[in-house]
Amino acid sequence: MNFAVTGGGSGGHIFPALAVAQYLQDQGHRVAYVGARGGMEEGLVPETGIEFLALPAGKYNRGALEPREAIKAINGLLAARRMLSRLRPDAVLTTGGFAGFPFAYVAELKRRPVIILEQNAVMGLANRWLAPRAWRIALAIDTELPQRYHKKKVITGMPIREERHPAIAARLQLGFDPHKPVLLIMGGSQGSLALNQLLPDLLRPWLNRWQVLHQTGKAGYQETAAKVAGWSGYRVSEFVDAPLAWSAATAAITRAGATTLAEAAFHGVPLLALPLPASVDGGAQQRNANFYADRGAVLLADQNQPAQVSAALEILATDSAREQLQRSLASLSPAGATERLASLLLEAAE
Repeated sequence: MNFAVTGGGSGGHIFPALAVAQYLQDQGHRVAYVGARGGMEEGLVPETGIEFLALPAGKYNRGALEPREAIKAINGLLAARRMLSRLRPDAVLTTGGFAGFPFAYVAELKRRPVIILEQNAVMGLANRWLAPRAWRIALAIDTELPQRYHKKKVITGMPIREERHPAIAARLQLGFDPHKPVLLIMGGSQGSLALNQLLPDLLRPWLNRWQVLHQTGKAGYQETAAKVAGWSGYRVSEFVDAPLAWSAATAAITRAGATTLAEAAFHGVPLLALPLPASVDGGAQQRNANFYADRGAVLLADQNQPAQVSAALEILATDSAREQLQRSLASLSPAGATERLASLLLEAAE
């Protein structure tokens, strides 16, 4: 069978789509990934061996009409139409974002079954536009949808790389003392300037008890590395191998992206979540974090309140708190999500 996956703009859109694409390709199906020209996905997908097709994808700015972006969007729809005729997919998966809209929209118009994966606790704009014609709406977490979509709703969990390593082996591979706890800092696929600036000073007094693995992103690496130079047990990296890093971690401080939270749940790593401010992402990460916090699965703090972050860190350092968080995370683990979503695409294709 032939399948197409689409979505991009951030790791939270790209990596779930890639997980499903690789699963289907391993099962002998033809899979193509359609993404935005110049987007993160254009650099990441070809390295995996998945066929990649790039199209123009205009960004929608709620605050102002931007003619150049509108022209990109129109050209993207025209390019998507040509790609659809060439690929002739039996079913399409979109993980959202402006990069995921053109191809999925054209596929819907041509009556190809389209499955939406909504990762967050609130549906994104592109997915909202696609939802009325979608064949199914797959959810990473069990959130409410409008009544008219209830028959389309399927809870699959969040597709991630389901790969674990023994903790001691993972720490050794990363260059840590295998018997000392590791605190992982993850600021999302591109790092977080705010976390890079906030956390080193807060964590320095803890280095007698914790080792730190801090994923800074490319832009924040040099500044953070210079700040912690000479600090024993504090390692910085532009990027990390996610399964290896999570396997090594005793606890984590992270943003509240859907992929990050799902990975924490899969690996059972108790964490302190510092969501992006609502002014940056419309409150999506705050809603994700609230969903987990309401179920006792994460600690929450405001990045603009260092005292609050320090207090939450004190709690995270206690064995009893981490054990409780682990128990709650276990009930939210996305284990098997990739296979469930792939099965949904196979069902749609048939």
